[in-house]
Amino acid sequence: MTSRAVPRLSLALAAALFSTGGAAIKGCSLNGWQVACLRSAIAALALFVLLPNARRGYSVAVAGWAAIYAATLVLFVTANKLTTSANAIYLQSTAPLWVLCLSPWLLRERIKRSDALPMLLFAIGLVVFFVQKESASRTAPDPASGNVLALASGLTFALSLVGLRKVSSGGQDASMALVVLGNVFAAVACLPKAWPIEGAGASDWMVLGYLGVFQIGLAYVLVARGLAQVGALEGSLLLMIEPALNPVWTFFLQGERPGALALVGGGLILAATVAKTWIDSRRAARS
Repeated sequence: MTSRAVPRLSLALAAALFSTGGAAIKGCSLNGWQVACLRSAIAALALFVLLPNARRGYSVAVAGWAAIYAATLVLFVTANKLTTSANAIYLQSTAPLWVLCLSPWLLRERIKRSDALPMLLFAIGLVVFFVQKESASRTAPDPASGNVLALASGLTFALSLVGLRKVSSGGQDASMALVVLGNVFAAVACLPKAWPIEGAGASDWMVLGYLGVFQIGLAYVLVARGLAQVGALEGSLLLMIEPALNPVWTFFLQGERPGALALVGGGLILAATVAKTWIDSRRAARS
């Protein structure tokens, strides 16, 4: 395998691991608080062990942004327990568009005319998503509430991306410290509602171990290695494998079928994200 292919394969594998989160969360019989607590606790330990640079770079600023990332982790898990995993990942994928909307206040960056298309696709996608009233099912008992939580996770993830952008000026150590500390905060915050953890079988613990060690831990290791050698545009597009594969895993493993309008809305949101990524890369190349 060529040296050029290795980092790209790393990012593709990371995206594939990320994409299994929805199906795995639904495959665990524990409630959302318990899954979020144990998933993050295991992930924090795995990252701390697997990534040497995750043991450095801690600061008050990193802790503040980590608290927002912790909210993202909890919201994503609880959303997956209530709505379809396709809805959860598509609505969380609105994060780059939230960054665009908030950039004049958070990053002191003006919204440019070329950003109009992504914002239009984003708005239409959200309208399509929420115009249809989805019926409850075994794997999605409360789609309306889950969709709201998933959209909130997109907003908090957007703020987390801003935080990662701000702390990354201090090097990769601070970025990884933010991810580790965010998982610690999520585990601690969920613990009062997660305890006592009763009735978990061997299969549940296997799923939780997979979520923490592989779906988060190993995936972030692969992302760190891949992004060190791949351009921002190509890296972002390779990571878009996650929302594309997420509904596929859940369909085959849980028999979950997202609604037709949800797929249309999700497609528009992903198209907006790709358009925004491409526009940003062209803008960076010109400057």
